[in-house]
Amino acid sequence: MEDIQPLDRVFLEIGPLTVYWYGVIIGIGVILGLYLATKECDRRGIPKEVFVDLVLFAVPIAIIFARVYYVAFKWDYYSENLVQIPQIWHGGIAIHGGLIGAVLTAVIYSKVRGYSFWKLADIAAPSILLGQAIGRWGNFMNQEAHGGPVSRAFLENLHLPKFIIDQMYINGTYYHPTFLYESLWSIVGVIVLILLRRANLRRGELFFTYVIWYSIGRFFIEGMRTDSLMLTSSLRIAQVISIVLILLSIIFIIVRRWKGWSKKHYLDQ
Repeated sequence: MEDIQPLDRVFLEIGPLTVYWYGVIIGIGVILGLYLATKECDRRGIPKEVFVDLVLFAVPIAIIFARVYYVAFKWDYYSENLVQIPQIWHGGIAIHGGLIGAVLTAVIYSKVRGYSFWKLADIAAPSILLGQAIGRWGNFMNQEAHGGPVSRAFLENLHLPKFIIDQMYINGTYYHPTFLYESLWSIVGVIVLILLRRANLRRGELFFTYVIWYSIGRFFIEGMRTDSLMLTSSLRIAQVISIVLILLSIIFIIVRRWKGWSKKHYLDQ
């Protein structure tokens, strides 16, 4: 058996305080996503504070929703291990749950502050996807969200760096780096969304494009994973949600245009 040690999950220890790479990486994703959004705010003449304040509310609420969502579908386990419910540094947050929390927060925030929700959602779309792309590396550090078994030769043929190949060696077996597949898919999506800003789509459609893009990638990548949350013995929750989101996004785009609910465009004030 090969003697390969996993990367240390701990970023920093100060006395009783332990900071994990998982949290650090998620934090980096939030900061870079916020930076991208505020740069677009400058271009659009929107105060940066609008997104800074939104993030201060949305991030903690999104993390709570992401954890609650995950725990709810793993209740058989957590009902007998209640003390582990708040231990998110060990992993176990669901992006779909986080998105629900973030969207609900943004809807309320936009009404209170007097901004169009769709305008803020369009600006935030590439930032959300960037945060997700970076956040997946937290799964990498925790050796989770991986796919089924593969050989080392398979991973080497993908021309992956040695540190990724070694980290995919878990309990004597190499696994598909599905975290990496989703991260790369999301990064390409960020580029696509930024380019689509120039197309001046109807307001809200950039956000729906983000939902469709991410859901397509998530559907196929989820089918490779070994740790999926299951709706039934054969239905993966993330795949079902992805299909529903794709269909709803397409329907919303069509209906909003048909009903004239999306007359304003992305670049309109």
